[in-house]
Amino acid sequence: MKSTSPETETFESTYALLTRSEEKPRGLFEAVAYLALVVSTVAALSQFGAQVLTPPASLHSAATTVGALSV
Repeated sequence: MKSTSPETETFESTYALLTRSEEKPRGLFEAVAYLALVVSTVAALSQFGAQVLTPPASLHSAATTVGALSV
């Protein structure tokens, strides 16, 4: 009886086929694009975090006025 096992020279897994057919320039472009996204996100978050959180002057004066009236 003859077995029908695949030959090791012709059989390749799907993962092996995908990795061998990967486009190298496209992978480099994607890496640069993802790096740019990460850097821009970090820059935006650092700018947002660096802002001083002070209440508006009108809110501050209203709070002092209400405090003066209640005394």
